[in-house]
Amino acid sequence: MSDEKGPVIFIDDDEDLLRAAGQMLELASFSPSVFGSAEAALSRIDENFDGPVVSDIRMPGMNGLQLFERVKAIDPDIPVVLITGHSDVELAVAAIKDGAYDFISKPYATDRLLVTLHRASEKRHLVLENRRLRDAAVRSAGDMPLIGEAPTMRRLRETLRQIADTDVDVLVEGETGTGKEVVADLLHRWSRRRTKPFVALNCGALPESVIESELFGHEAGAFTGAQRRRIGRIEHSKGGTLFLDEIESMPPALQVKLLRVLETREITPLGTNETRSIDLRVVAATKADLGDPATRGDFREDLYFRLNVVTLRIPTLRERREDIPILFEHFLERASKRFGRPVPDMSAAVRNRFMSHDWPGNVRELVHFADRVALGLEGVDTPVAPGRKEEAVSNLPLSEKVSLYEATVIRDALQECGGDVRRTIEVLGVPRKTFYDKLQRHGINSADYRKNRE
Repeated sequence: MSDEKGPVIFIDDDEDLLRAAGQMLELASFSPSVFGSAEAALSRIDENFDGPVVSDIRMPGMNGLQLFERVKAIDPDIPVVLITGHSDVELAVAAIKDGAYDFISKPYATDRLLVTLHRASEKRHLVLENRRLRDAAVRSAGDMPLIGEAPTMRRLRETLRQIADTDVDVLVEGETGTGKEVVADLLHRWSRRRTKPFVALNCGALPESVIESELFGHEAGAFTGAQRRRIGRIEHSKGGTLFLDEIESMPPALQVKLLRVLETREITPLGTNETRSIDLRVVAATKADLGDPATRGDFREDLYFRLNVVTLRIPTLRERREDIPILFEHFLERASKRFGRPVPDMSAAVRNRFMSHDWPGNVRELVHFADRVALGLEGVDTPVAPGRKEEAVSNLPLSEKVSLYEATVIRDALQECGGDVRRTIEVLGVPRKTFYDKLQRHGINSADYRKNRE
């Protein structure tokens, strides 16, 4: 990771102080832009500005407090640090209550200012990163949208609208690929929390040694290798929504800590005794029926009841087959556009598969099937001459042909091994990390191939 801490705008009408501040910030690895007036600085500040703003309060023309109000109107999440004389402390405190990040009294210690700016810069980076991720999630929501006219889908959409703007925690149940994260994202986007972070964590994707730090964060020196403070996912989601996928995979020891967070809305990061209040909404997702002791396993019953304020169940494709053609047409049109190909007409074989296949991977599996049809790798009727399937493949670049063949081999091996990852790796003869890298590259979910799925 680079030592570069990012941009800082520094404003003061004292030219000597301004010059010294710029040199000091450069030595501390910031990228300062210094201005002698608030009016000049405003031309450089927009909602994408990636850093804090530091301003003296007393200046001719627009003063620091007026500047703060203008910056807040541009983007209330830009950290503004006010430099104040002793006579202006009360004004600065009032500004803090109104959303300013911090104030520093003159004469200030350089270390004090740098620590404040480092934290403010880190906060700003997190805000912009979360916005980018949220925008990406919104743009890609079509990957598994809640499209469909089946009664179960209509009721689900109506329920989401009813509860989205409440602060109740929600438990989402559904098989792999049904769209549990899409439901969580909609709950967030349709609520008043939509301007705050939507933070997702897959509890089954991280080892037990890492997940606690990911959730709760840690202070520098909390454990070996913790060289700097880390804000956990819970604290990062403050004011917004925390999505915990595969909650049934959470280690028992962490379940106790999560239960306490849900009950108190407070966290205690590793390496400190300080408790911090957290305003958040938790949406948890699971493939298992946590209400059934036989399938709950070692998942705590009290945590289940605490999460189970509202439970939403997402139907499988098998339960709403009437929606499959509508979904498929959507995905096929999108895939054809992505691959730069005409939208093919479906053959009888493709239509028959809609009704005969069980779709264990649900919507995600249907997306991949549409991709293959768009590439001419499944039975289709396209508006081109006979031999279309072979032509569609032969016209691909060599690298894409190899990629398609590799994906087919992996899918066949997973099918043969019933989704058993260890056996599949042995059959293919590849390292474990390489195997997972290839799954991610080809968009393959090994869980879609497991036998005896419920």
